[in-house]
Amino acid sequence: MSGVAIVTVGEDEGGMRLDRWFHEHYPALGHGALQKLLRTGQVRVDGGRAKANQRIESGQEVRVPPSATAATQAPDAPERKVHASTSSADRKLIADLTLYEDKDILVLNKPAGLAVQGGTKTSRHIDGILAGMGEGEKRPRLVHRLDRETSGVLVIARRRSIAAQMGKAFATRSVRKIYWAVVAGVPHPLQGRISLDLIKAGGPQGDRVRPARPEEEGEAQRAVTNYTVVDRAADTAAWVSLKPVTGRQHQLRAHMAAIGTPILGDDKYGGEAFVPAVLTNRLHLHARRVTFRHPRSGESVDVTAPLPKHMTETFRFFGFEVSAGQAADEAVGEQE
Repeated sequence: MSGVAIVTVGEDEGGMRLDRWFHEHYPALGHGALQKLLRTGQVRVDGGRAKANQRIESGQEVRVPPSATAATQAPDAPERKVHASTSSADRKLIADLTLYEDKDILVLNKPAGLAVQGGTKTSRHIDGILAGMGEGEKRPRLVHRLDRETSGVLVIARRRSIAAQMGKAFATRSVRKIYWAVVAGVPHPLQGRISLDLIKAGGPQGDRVRPARPEEEGEAQRAVTNYTVVDRAADTAAWVSLKPVTGRQHQLRAHMAAIGTPILGDDKYGGEAFVPAVLTNRLHLHARRVTFRHPRSGESVDVTAPLPKHMTETFRFFGFEVSAGQAADEAVGEQE
């Protein structure tokens, strides 16, 4: 067909999701339009049908239909967004949050309340700050996400090629993540695995998920979480070490609520009602530790984030000792 382009994936683009590749190269092509092109087979990778979340490899050939090129070249097409340079205050913020850095990677201790990405009524977020810290290949990029109210370790790639490799590592579950949470009540058994497929369920409180019903099996996303109770305050509350085997939106929050022990302060999944009046009523979920192989050197990178202030206060209130957490974290890992 006249106007069809065959574009070779660049060396620094291997591991990118196909939809993100299109966003980089054809910014005027909307998400819905791309989905239609994929459904009808007009977009192909190495001659085969493709999906939006497919990860492409360097050297592969992407069939780009003329409508994608036309959308980007149209006189009224939106220009590629140019981000203002990051302010000195925001650069200092990133420096203050940094737990680990080298020439390829940053690992931040994200505070609770700071969004990772933009959205409705969200103008200030980490991705926006990073956008002003470089251009093109050298622009720092997110490789995974945390909810706005979840604190803790957040991995950032300093350039696109490293982001692609790290994105692949997260997608193939070769990155080990440990979360700490304080929950209402005590999970039983004290160590176990939650395997409940999840399905999106919007509502007045915004995006959320819930366990899928049997008839929804085809629409649900597989979700598995290993957990260990580290300590408990009678039957009132428990400190739980969590290891997500899969990485679904709100997975840990929905799973803990589903077994009857919602995370304290979780206003989407019923945990806000259980916070004692003397404590801060915000989400008690912390991305405590991340371990992965460095994408260039192959050496192990193991980073731990200290607890945020509100969880430190809660630990003190219930008499939980942080030093007890290491053995429990190892026990969680052994369940894989």
